[in-house]
Amino acid sequence: MAFLSVLLAALALLLTHFYLKLRHRRLKQFARLPQLPTSLVWGHLRLYSEFRSRGPIDRHPELVFKDMHDALGKPPLMFVDMWPASKPVVLLTSHELAEQMARSSSKFPFSPPKASAIKDLVHLTGQQSILTSEGQEWKRLRKTYSLAFAPAHLMSLLPCMVEKLTPTVACLTAFSQTQQSFSLFNVAASLTIDVIGAVVMDEEFHAQIDCGSSPQSEIVRLFFEILQTYTSRHSQRWWTILFMEKKRRRLTRQLRPLLEDLVLRKFAEYRQQMSSGNEPAKPRSILALTFSAGGETEPTPEAVSNACDQLMTFFFAGHDSTGVLLSWIFYELSCCSRARDCVREELDALFGKDTRPEIVQEALRSEAGPSLVRKMKYISAVVKETLRLYPPASTARILQRDGTVYRDSPEDFVPERWLDAAGAYPASAWRPFERGPRNCIGQELALLEACIVVAVLARHFDFTKVGLGALERDDEGRVVVDDGGVSRPKSWLYPMYQITAKPVDGMMMQVCYST
Repeated sequence: MAFLSVLLAALALLLTHFYLKLRHRRLKQFARLPQLPTSLVWGHLRLYSEFRSRGPIDRHPELVFKDMHDALGKPPLMFVDMWPASKPVVLLTSHELAEQMARSSSKFPFSPPKASAIKDLVHLTGQQSILTSEGQEWKRLRKTYSLAFAPAHLMSLLPCMVEKLTPTVACLTAFSQTQQSFSLFNVAASLTIDVIGAVVMDEEFHAQIDCGSSPQSEIVRLFFEILQTYTSRHSQRWWTILFMEKKRRRLTRQLRPLLEDLVLRKFAEYRQQMSSGNEPAKPRSILALTFSAGGETEPTPEAVSNACDQLMTFFFAGHDSTGVLLSWIFYELSCCSRARDCVREELDALFGKDTRPEIVQEALRSEAGPSLVRKMKYISAVVKETLRLYPPASTARILQRDGTVYRDSPEDFVPERWLDAAGAYPASAWRPFERGPRNCIGQELALLEACIVVAVLARHFDFTKVGLGALERDDEGRVVVDDGGVSRPKSWLYPMYQITAKPVDGMMMQVCYST
């Protein structure tokens, strides 16, 4: 009996301690931060669920946070307590505050640490990824790869990037003949994988298998299988977590030896080239430049493992963000005939009236290619405006639509805002690649690739959205266009969470030759 009394007393003390700690955490610790009314038991989980139910339930969580932020009166920051579902977070919706957070400080000399959730992507990025590393290790990796991603070096790789568009053109040509609907994101992501293979590794991956190219690389097949364990709808259900983790481990064990063999083979090619004393016949890949920077005569197991981690990171981050970017670019151009006409006029001025993709590709492969890319002012503005509205990989969806910065058109697609806009908008208010020391190392590659793809495809093909986001038409089936050259969708095409923010339907399109 005495033991039971002690046990009950201990339980009462434990519950009291838990209650007081929870009460302090929920109601006092962050009480000074702007936030919606919180619950002692649920924090903001119940409110989040209520706001989520007001729209498509599979929309990106940041869109739910945006609705909550609007309801709170749009303060410069907002506290959201989602514990125990996730850690409490502070959403910075002011570009000034975001800029302060991204800077180096005495406490965080290389910027604040990454969120712990990013460690969940270890099977996509590797253990020592530049994306997840901290401190001196991150600094070393950044220094090793920064020169390889410099704009001047990327421009030297322009011909091999342009070459990868040939299967894409063939793929779109086939779709234009059959009028079959297709996922533009899948086409763009496969193209980007092939570009990354050429630029980063000087390797043919044949990711564009649906476009009639050679058999797909086993590396690409396994990578996409791992990716599916994160992005499929089944992977987001709590009862599948253990099964999905087991599957990721199995696929990773199959992928790593293939990557290691690739790194060793490329190192042997690099060493043979250096020992011969001959200048390379073409610009070096990013991997070859890192061999040169490392100065090793023999690759150590640690160096090989590290290189594999970075290759996986570039695969994941590069294909995903650029694929999303290209999807939204062609969607917005299909909605905004004014912008589409301006893009085509600029391309006519640069490449002549012949709109065939091979003509543009030939010009971009020539010595004049870099100069032509630099003259794509309006296309660059289109890319920049698309990234403002649809940042694929960061949390800038609220910040970059700030009406106090972008004034009367924060929700509209207006590429013209970036033409001769020096000083018109604070640099810190545009941050799709983030800012500060840990900004995206591959941003120049993404921007360059987007400009090239638009240049080759935008005049030759017309894209038409089907399903969600399809445009309004009149009684005769013609797209309705307002005085500003903008067409309105019949339904909302929204992003959903699949590691990054992807179009909910994969950007289902039909394509035809432009008239």
